[in-house]
Amino acid sequence: MNINVSRLNHSFFTGKVETPILFDVSCKFDEREVTAIVGPSGSGKSTLLSLIGSLDSPTKGKIFFDSDDITIMDNKNLSLFRFNTIGFVFQQFHLLHSLTVRENILVALLNKKITFNKSERVDEIMNLIGLYDKKNSLPSQLSGGQQQRVAIARALINHPRWILADEPTGNLDSENGELIFNLLLNLHEQEGCGVIFVTHDIALAERADRIIFMQDGKIIEDRRNEAIC
Repeated sequence: MNINVSRLNHSFFTGKVETPILFDVSCKFDEREVTAIVGPSGSGKSTLLSLIGSLDSPTKGKIFFDSDDITIMDNKNLSLFRFNTIGFVFQQFHLLHSLTVRENILVALLNKKITFNKSERVDEIMNLIGLYDKKNSLPSQLSGGQQQRVAIARALINHPRWILADEPTGNLDSENGELIFNLLLNLHEQEGCGVIFVTHDIALAERADRIIFMQDGKIIEDRRNEAIC
């Protein structure tokens, strides 16, 4: 499943005052690749990721997942599509502190129709992220890196076709940031899902298959990393 972003524009409105964020952005994403989006603060990279993930709607433009145009879906179909297709990872871990690791992962399946055995799936995911022995621990008993691994596991529980990660290493020290990034690369290979991640860390971006550089709401460069390809 590939993603095609076509002439995307987006603005924030405060009353009648319009603040443009994205300007006529077009790009494509191949699920066989890990893509980094980089740029200075305010360049529009997180906004672009949010729109691709259907967390917000564009002011103008189209976003296709293969032939499915998510910009014309109603809320019900969009919610179902998002659950079946996308796993989100954010800079903040967003874990529920009264729930165990296992429960935090399973909460993503509440009120969802699934076709797989959720107990087996959560065990599989906890093994993949290397936290099976922490399944009954609370978030307060985990390091920051471990908490982010739980957040990644929660994003993966529904077998998504895409992982969208917004500054997934932003709250971590360099060592844990490296571990989290390596985990995303491994999951891309093992789970077969496409990965798009936003980062300020150019060293991590250089390890992706492709880098999209943004500035002032526009894509100024889109290149593949020849060292990887």
